[in-house]
Amino acid sequence: MDIGVRKNPGILISGHDLRDLEMLLEQTAGTGVDVYTHSEMLPAHYYPAFKKYPHFAGNYGNAWWKQKEEFEKFNGPILMTTNCVVPPADSYKDRLWTTGATGVPGCRHIDGAYGEVKDFSAIIEQAKGCPAPTEIETGSITGGFAHEQVFALAEPVVNAVKSGAIRKFVVMAGCDGRMKSREYYTEFAKKLPKDVVILTAGCAKYKYNKLDLGDIGGIPRVLDAGQCNDSYSLALIALKLKEIFGLKDINDLPLAFNIAWYEQKAVIVLLALLYLGVKNIHLGPTLPAFLSPNVAKVLVENFGIAGITTVDEDLKILIG
Repeated sequence: MDIGVRKNPGILISGHDLRDLEMLLEQTAGTGVDVYTHSEMLPAHYYPAFKKYPHFAGNYGNAWWKQKEEFEKFNGPILMTTNCVVPPADSYKDRLWTTGATGVPGCRHIDGAYGEVKDFSAIIEQAKGCPAPTEIETGSITGGFAHEQVFALAEPVVNAVKSGAIRKFVVMAGCDGRMKSREYYTEFAKKLPKDVVILTAGCAKYKYNKLDLGDIGGIPRVLDAGQCNDSYSLALIALKLKEIFGLKDINDLPLAFNIAWYEQKAVIVLLALLYLGVKNIHLGPTLPAFLSPNVAKVLVENFGIAGITTVDEDLKILIG
């Protein structure tokens, strides 16, 4: 998937709603307007159904918290389909549109009930009069490793584990954010041994998905399952590996969890992992402040939940 830009004017779409994206692609076909994704919409490029749209140009920018600088440089209109909206700067506020449950005071909203075809003609007309996006980076990203794709690659993955080429998997899913403490995850990814593979989903990927981490026998060292909602795929992958290796306990897998959280959605993913019996999950940059002392005590004592410390110390604990 391309992360550069083309010469046509564009619309930038963010959020999580793939149905909104599909309608936008249908209505922009043949108009001379390209469509780019931002942040959590990046994994849309991994769906074969969207490959038929030649004007689906690529992904522009990074995680949600970089909106102000990146939306400014995009030059064209931006469509927010779900949450993670940063209050816009005045310089691009007239180019920010919302739809669905999302709304920003002073920005235009595109109505349409679930199941209805929305009318994106107004945002398309605005795009036609805008300059092409300003290039902020070049290159490409490889992704699309949800559970069905990984299952299709099960044999080489399993063989790589059995041969010792892959020593361990580490799940680094969750959220990204602007705080300097989150640079921990970039450093952690850089320092991982070359025989460790990262499984990721959610915008946490932006801390390391553009690093040159290489591959192991053709298997990329960052396997991106998609949006935060696609953390479901990571659980299915773990359960499938447990089945293939004939293990009774998911915790016997060569699998570690170092998850970043920012909002309650990531905590729901955590609860799903606890339901599956996963233990010794590291969660950061801090434990959620809304956990009462008693709940935190249960999680620590019964499930081995821990916060992060330093990269070097956590590598010793999680990777060995």
